Amino acid sequence: MDLRFDFQKSGIMFVKHFESCRIIKSMNVKQTAKIFKALSNENRLELFLQIAQAEQASFEEPTCDGCFVQHIAGKLNLGAPTISHHLKELVNAELIHTEKAGKNVVARVNRETLQLVIALLKL
Repeated sequence: MDLRFDFQKSGIMFVKHFESCRIIKSMNVKQTAKIFKALSNENRLELFLQIAQAEQASFEEPTCDGCFVQHIAGKLNLGAPTISHHLKELVNAELIHTEKAGKNVVARVNRETLQLVIALLKL
């Protein structure tokens, strides 16, 4: 692995040749910090993982459409205002998308952001 350190006014930028350069250029540093900050809270991380698991299960079961937040909220032992706050933070970090389905809220993982984070972690 060929790593080169460039010291610039904005700080240290880690540059890796080939594929990794495109990943770093495509991710805004502030957006990346938002993502990791959102996932640094253990309740928010658990909520995100539950959404991802429920979404995966919905792909396997064709009668299920998306992830209803109410189903997840019962598993986490958190109040509705707390769940709402954590959902807002995950949406602001672009980790999930939410939409209303009648009185229910459906959450889905933002696959594009997730792929960028996975690629960044592989550096």
